[in-house]
Amino acid sequence: MQTLLGHLSLVQEAASLRDGTAGPADAVRRCCDRIDAIDSRVRAFVPEPERRARLLAAARELAAGPRDVAGRPALYGIPVGVKDIVHVDGLPTRAGATLPPEVLGGAQATVVDRLRAAGALIAGKTVTAEFAVTAPGPTRNPHNLAHTPGGSSSGSAAAVAAGMVPLAIGTQTIGSVIRPAAYCGVVGFKPTYGRIPIDGVIPNAVSFDTLGCYATDVAGVALAASVLCDGWRGAAADTGADAGADAAPGAAGRPVLGVPVGPYLERADAVALRAFVEQRELLRAAGYAVHEVPVMDDFAEIVEQLFTMNRYEVARAHAEWFARFGDRYRPETAAAIREGQPIGDADYEAARIRRAAFRARLAADAEAAGIDLWISPSATGPAPADLTTTGASVMCLPWSNAGLPSVSLPAGRASSGLPLGLQLVGGAGADEALLDAAAGIEGALREGGR
Repeated sequence: MQTLLGHLSLVQEAASLRDGTAGPADAVRRCCDRIDAIDSRVRAFVPEPERRARLLAAARELAAGPRDVAGRPALYGIPVGVKDIVHVDGLPTRAGATLPPEVLGGAQATVVDRLRAAGALIAGKTVTAEFAVTAPGPTRNPHNLAHTPGGSSSGSAAAVAAGMVPLAIGTQTIGSVIRPAAYCGVVGFKPTYGRIPIDGVIPNAVSFDTLGCYATDVAGVALAASVLCDGWRGAAADTGADAGADAAPGAAGRPVLGVPVGPYLERADAVALRAFVEQRELLRAAGYAVHEVPVMDDFAEIVEQLFTMNRYEVARAHAEWFARFGDRYRPETAAAIREGQPIGDADYEAARIRRAAFRARLAADAEAAGIDLWISPSATGPAPADLTTTGASVMCLPWSNAGLPSVSLPAGRASSGLPLGLQLVGGAGADEALLDAAAGIEGALREGGR
């Protein structure tokens, strides 16, 4: 099974392409060879018979541009997987569904414009759960093909884990970037809500939908974020005012970490909680201050508030398509839409008010406790041995509800050999500081795991 795993460093690949050590066509051949070799088993990419020819033509066009290597952009020649709810000129958008692709079409997403402006090559569409809800696609977990890769950004996480591409784009409404990252053993980054423009992306729930990315390490997602996020400043320039925005006031410049104890944390299973205790002790041994902070004692009500908003928005996003093609929707997606249809405007607005109060309370709790980042398990446990589910998203739910930036780091393995993830959550708008802190924590986890 190990032959299905791969490690492509985005930073190293990008450096070799920018300095001319390798050319775009070389990167394309490596990408396509790997897809051809293993994707019939992993099924991370939407099938595309002419992928190699299309990409080689794009690589030749890129290489025919200015010869000055000093002027090459950040992602020059990098093949990137793009989740199949994101519109890409020249590639159909199917969204994991059986609706006619021409019905789902639209203008190319800004995130793709930014990738292409940075020199990236679109390796293809990656598999998504139907309409980024919960009905899983055919993707398997590269660590064990009997296990789910998570969702809804299943193909993007699996493609990076399997070494097909060094970078892939996903989206998160509740847990659709962070959870697959944990299940597949890669780094997943979900920015602050709205930090990457969401136009050109088929909506799930517009008050939550956030574009994110996958790479094999924090340096890779930081490189991608610098290209994709609005107004990227770099960690040294980040002086956000929200709780968690300053990521370095603790001992030796390390952030103070907060453990959100209470009903939320209790949703994780025994495997995840045991590993989380070990991760906390490892970080303490590395010099991090780790404080337990009782929060979210009304977690059941927070879950209800989020799903009131989510289901209302899903139903409205699909109103026209569902009226025309309802019989083509899979049962899980249809059920989510039907749950949202009877939710009225008044209940929705009340839920929005409750969410605003939750966001303010969570920020106040962080400030009062003197913590800079929240930490928690990225998922309730390792990837289930069940291809009919994408797994539980609850460990991501409050942070997505608050619109906060988060990152999942590989953090050990379960006794089954499947990877586990540690989730770090920063302050609103403090994405740069979060990734700067994540790089240090990544190093501590790696050192402690030796």
